[in-house]
Amino acid sequence: MLDHIGIQVSDVKASLAFYLAAFTPIGMREAMRFPHGDDVVIGLCGPEGTPDFWLSPAAGAEVRELHLAFRAPDRAAVDAVHEAALAAGAEVLHAPREWPEYHPGYYGVFLRDPDGHNVEAVHHG
Repeated sequence: MLDHIGIQVSDVKASLAFYLAAFTPIGMREAMRFPHGDDVVIGLCGPEGTPDFWLSPAAGAEVRELHLAFRAPDRAAVDAVHEAALAAGAEVLHAPREWPEYHPGYYGVFLRDPDGHNVEAVHHG
């Protein structure tokens, strides 16, 4: 259903560092960047190489919390995201576990990004 998503962040470089530190275990990497005024817009991709997650500078203060979930290929990758996030000093909202209230086999870790958003790595086993 979704082709790509972009979020506006208070500090593009800090957000880039967070997402790469936490989600490299599921193949997230920078695909492209281009100038935007005095800042940059950065397109991130997964293993397939298509930039479908974009970070750009915010025009104003954040007023809402977003929730973003990134697909992980297996439970080990979810656990690796958790370990990478801990090593990077990220806030862990919920450590990896199965969430049967969502559906059997839903295994996820929930983190807080630099702008306060709830971001997740999830495997649907």
